[in-house]
Amino acid sequence: MFKKSIIIFITALCLPRYVVANDMDLSIKGLKGSLKSNVDVYLTAIPEKDYDTSLRFQARLESNITEALNALGYYHPTFDFSVSKDGDTLIVDVTPGKPVLIEQLDIQFEGEAKQDKDFAALVRLSGLKIGKRLNQGKYDALKSGIRNLALQKGYFEGDFTDSRLEVSPERNQAYIHLHFDSGIRYHFGETTITGSQIEEDRVHSLEPYEKGDPYLVSDIGVYNQNLSNTDWFSSVFVEPDLSYLGEGRELPVKVSLAPQAKNQLETGLGYSTDVGVRGSLKWKKPWVNSLGHSFDSSFSLSKPEQTITAGYRIPLDDVLNEYYRIQYGMKKVDNRDTKSLESNLALERHWTLDNGWHRTVFIRYLLENYEQGVQDDNAQFLLPGISFSRTRSRGGAMPMWGDRQAVTFEYGDPKAMSETQVLRVLAGTTWIRSLGDNHRGLFRIDGGANITNEFDKLSPSLRFFAGGDNNLRGYGYESISPRDSSGALTGAKYIATTSLEYQYRVVGNWWGAMFYDYGDAFNDKPEFKRGTGVGIRWESPVGPVRLDFAWGLDANPGDEFKIHFTLGPEL
Repeated sequence: MFKKSIIIFITALCLPRYVVANDMDLSIKGLKGSLKSNVDVYLTAIPEKDYDTSLRFQARLESNITEALNALGYYHPTFDFSVSKDGDTLIVDVTPGKPVLIEQLDIQFEGEAKQDKDFAALVRLSGLKIGKRLNQGKYDALKSGIRNLALQKGYFEGDFTDSRLEVSPERNQAYIHLHFDSGIRYHFGETTITGSQIEEDRVHSLEPYEKGDPYLVSDIGVYNQNLSNTDWFSSVFVEPDLSYLGEGRELPVKVSLAPQAKNQLETGLGYSTDVGVRGSLKWKKPWVNSLGHSFDSSFSLSKPEQTITAGYRIPLDDVLNEYYRIQYGMKKVDNRDTKSLESNLALERHWTLDNGWHRTVFIRYLLENYEQGVQDDNAQFLLPGISFSRTRSRGGAMPMWGDRQAVTFEYGDPKAMSETQVLRVLAGTTWIRSLGDNHRGLFRIDGGANITNEFDKLSPSLRFFAGGDNNLRGYGYESISPRDSSGALTGAKYIATTSLEYQYRVVGNWWGAMFYDYGDAFNDKPEFKRGTGVGIRWESPVGPVRLDFAWGLDANPGDEFKIHFTLGPEL
């Protein structure tokens, strides 16, 4: 007994003993890649204030690191502890040992999922293979993935009859058993709608599925989104009626709706250096009747421009993607050398195409009474046309990726209520691209042409003027165009402008910008103008706010510097 006690005492003296220290650092060596990353995650559970060199803390480290390595298939790690020469760092040299390999992969499906290729693909992509190192995370991911896929595809009664992960550390072998009995796959049954003020045929037309189709939870989500996008309802809730489980293959769908407010008013107050202070009032009726027709109108008031518009939308069978729109607008302009009172009445047919492009075929009647420089006249035009546009973006109000393309053609002829023959073409594209989280680039190019032999018969709203906040910075709003004999602006046959801008995130939602603009509005030969400057961008809760300090490099002496302030989307 005495000899045994001496041996124990001597052994204890030989163990490494370090003085407990505060503000210790920890250094893990011998690991890299996923092993190092997983160990780092597990060690975050230990507060840094607990770091010391005690045997108890070393045992705690061994336990956490072993658990982290076990998850990645390493069950035989060894540890060597030491302290740096300055005594401030505890060094743990870890040898992970031989990995545990998958010896048996027993994955079976019963029920209708046995023939479902999506389950087979899930197993194939799981990363679990015989002879490969065990990764418990991949096992857990496959197990939860099978459950989620079953729910997504309507195998509501599916469950595991066997789910085991067995590890034999002595043999470095793992055995995986996953047996899943899916039962039947449910199909869509009758859809019942409650709370709708819109005819049920219209609501049903938005269903992305038909009665009898195999169930997909994504179809439920699409239907919910379709109903929300109509703007007919203040709340939308679509769900399968799970109370019918076990009562046949078809599962009814319940749709609960609440009507949107029939009248909506919105007021606004803004400012831009182009038009100064601008006030606006919008009145909208998201639904006028049970057919889902809608009405919108707006009134905008600023010193140089006053505008009133009203539109009536008539949805067709494909409610979201096809509709007619009747629109009327009146605009009064008193700006520089232009005084104009114009009225526009348009009938439009809209399609949203499968490739994301929006197509509009329209005919509009323009009546305008105007003074443009020395010219005092009135004009009418009947302009049929077609336009294509597409906007794509990823991100918030200031997307990190996006683009917009648009092109419009319209034609007027004196044989059909127009003052003169004219073909108008307008086109533009804007691109936004980013590098990382702090660098954005914006490129824009726009152009327009009036192809006519009698330009003087075109009213001012059909002519082109360059310059301003969103056109050619460093120059006054619509201050660039050819001039008449009195020196007054006449408007132009053609316009071409482009802009290149670089933005850098300074902090949070604040960005700095540098830009270069180039363009002209001209009749025969362009005399391109250049503008450059710096700016500030703020991603505000109501949209991007832009403040620019611009220099017109080809402006008249004394008029080279402009400040531009705008609020509105970049695309």
